[in-house]
Amino acid sequence: MKSPKFSVIIPVRKTNEYLQETISKLKKQSFKNFEVLIITDKVSGSANPSEKRNLGAQKAKGEYLVFFDDDSYPHKNYFKNALKLVENNPKFAAFCGPCLTPPKDNLYQKASGLVWGSWLGSGGAGIYRNSIQKARFVDDYPSVNLIVKKNDFNLAGGFDVSFWPGEDTVLCLNLVKNLNKKILYNPSLIVYHHRRSVILPHLQQITRYAVQRGFFVKKFPETSLKIGYFIPSFFVFYLIILIINLLIFNYYLLYIPLYLYLSILFFTLLIFLSKKNNLKVSLLATITIPITHLYYGILFLHGLFKKEVKFKAHAFNKKTGKYIGG
Repeated sequence: MKSPKFSVIIPVRKTNEYLQETISKLKKQSFKNFEVLIITDKVSGSANPSEKRNLGAQKAKGEYLVFFDDDSYPHKNYFKNALKLVENNPKFAAFCGPCLTPPKDNLYQKASGLVWGSWLGSGGAGIYRNSIQKARFVDDYPSVNLIVKKNDFNLAGGFDVSFWPGEDTVLCLNLVKNLNKKILYNPSLIVYHHRRSVILPHLQQITRYAVQRGFFVKKFPETSLKIGYFIPSFFVFYLIILIINLLIFNYYLLYIPLYLYLSILFFTLLIFLSKKNNLKVSLLATITIPITHLYYGILFLHGLFKKEVKFKAHAFNKKTGKYIGG
């Protein structure tokens, strides 16, 4: 039997409804020369997603490793399109594509998706990650939709298990900077990624990413020292200055950036509505954008000034079937 061209690796805590949906979508792919490896806590003995992905990579028989999250699923032509890309670009180390909001997500999830898919909301991460944009080369991409040539994955040392989240950032850095390889973003590689509902679950998801990105500015400046990641923190400083100005000086010129920001925010709302989004969803997304900026900006600074960042998932005991520490 011919070896699979692709090995799909999905880390998961335990079987859930989203995972069942992902498996169902994989069965309906127009190109089927791939295997699926689902790595649970019980299989790996760890709750760390990067350890699960590395274990999956060790077991994989395919030439290319395809990393999805358990709450994401590919478009029906994903592997058909992926096959064309890898055959036309055999020297490229990795491929990735947009992560879109599933049509069946509720309005609170869709609002979160609009935030991430908008120019104002996506910020330093890049709008192309959450909406369909032109093909380009990238140096950092999340493992929710990432295809990596297995040979290059091994040369890069796989995922660094000491970083979570951010293990995908480190892997991409090793591929691009250390191995001098290319990562191609192509809009044909569409994955649908279920969003966290606004506002609290949405902000909870941001917490680790904001702190880790701030820390990465010092640790891995090659791909994290970018102005886009700093803008929310500048926004926080500006609002502090604005409050002081209001209480003491009241210089009217200082309000101009605020008026500009509010104008762009209003224009973003009009863009949401022009794309036939529900009014309630559009308003929720518009309100969430400045809240996201403030929250991210504060936590980014927290990470920037930390000497070390460690987010630990609870360890899993194979013998007892329980988590250690919670």
